[in-house]
Amino acid sequence: MTVLRISNRDARRLWLSTNGLADAPLGKGETAALIQSLGFVQLDTIQVVSRAHHHILWSRDATYREPVLNGLLAKDRAVFEHFTHDASVLPMEFLPMWQRQFRRMKDKSSRSSWYGKHLDPAHLEVIRRRITEEGPLSTHDFDTKIVGAREMWKRPPHKIGLDFLWYAGELATSHRDGFTKVYDLAERVFPAHLRDQDIADRDQIDWLCHAALDRIGFGSLGEIRKFWEATEVAEVADWARLHASVIVPVEVEAADGSWTKAFAAPDIDARLKALAPPSSRLRILNPFDPAIRDRVRLKRLFGFDYTVEMFVPAAKRQWGYYVYPLLEGDRFVGRIEVKADRAKGSMTVLNLWWEPGVSASKQRMQKLDAELARLARLVGVDRTNLSDQPPA
Repeated sequence: MTVLRISNRDARRLWLSTNGLADAPLGKGETAALIQSLGFVQLDTIQVVSRAHHHILWSRDATYREPVLNGLLAKDRAVFEHFTHDASVLPMEFLPMWQRQFRRMKDKSSRSSWYGKHLDPAHLEVIRRRITEEGPLSTHDFDTKIVGAREMWKRPPHKIGLDFLWYAGELATSHRDGFTKVYDLAERVFPAHLRDQDIADRDQIDWLCHAALDRIGFGSLGEIRKFWEATEVAEVADWARLHASVIVPVEVEAADGSWTKAFAAPDIDARLKALAPPSSRLRILNPFDPAIRDRVRLKRLFGFDYTVEMFVPAAKRQWGYYVYPLLEGDRFVGRIEVKADRAKGSMTVLNLWWEPGVSASKQRMQKLDAELARLARLVGVDRTNLSDQPPA
């Protein structure tokens, strides 16, 4: 049997297409449908220009604005928050297939030596009772204190308890007050017709694996598992054996010309035939964008070596605290450091680096200037003229 080989050019275009970055982000304001197509959107607290979740959605729909997401969460109940590889927002319709992840996260936390030392059943009951009687509450509504020395990542007992009950699916995010999470009983947030479905664990695994492969287009079993981070290695291996007649074995060419074995979605032939050159638009992507979240895959497909340095001491950073990759067409051409000051209504380009062999041509600089103007509109600020910022 001849194994389908996917050239590097096609692999890059297919990856951008499956991630919603092949076409210009004209958008139709259909944020819920966009989240559904991506599978989930990572949440992050850091706001240098716009928080990751807003930036990710805006990169695919230029009409998106920041208040929209909380409306889908708090008013429409079209999405819910939970943990994939990190805190994320997911389509509410996925809830029946997320029951195992609630159990998995509860078991994982219960077995954790860290949680084992800090979880207090009596305190959990206090949290349950207060939210039942008082309604949605945030961490600000509790006043327990950190005991002992204040160490990094150490949290007060109420925060530990709220997180645990949220992981377990007993509590859910009711809404956000700014970026502060407000918790309520899951039964008062999740629609009953979705919450009460009893889906066999095997069927949940099948759905998670198929849905992951559909959203990455092609990948190793490890990449399929890591998409949701809701299954175990052995479970994905069993799924692949059971569905060997459906998933397509392929070989994918890397940026350096080497070839890697992988599996592709059943409709891979149709996807490849439908490929077209991506938009030549230059985009400023968020560091947590799903297209670049897997740094190993990013380097393999695009030859772009990228890492985040937020938690690296300033003196040891190669680039900067919060540096955005620059995507043009189907290649990454540079990175930029930008910071917004909403109070002052300004946005400043701090640094700009082009990849080796990429020139700062007039046309490219005009593209970047236009993207900066669009980014400024997202957060409602003016911007520093790019021409006033010399490249680093």
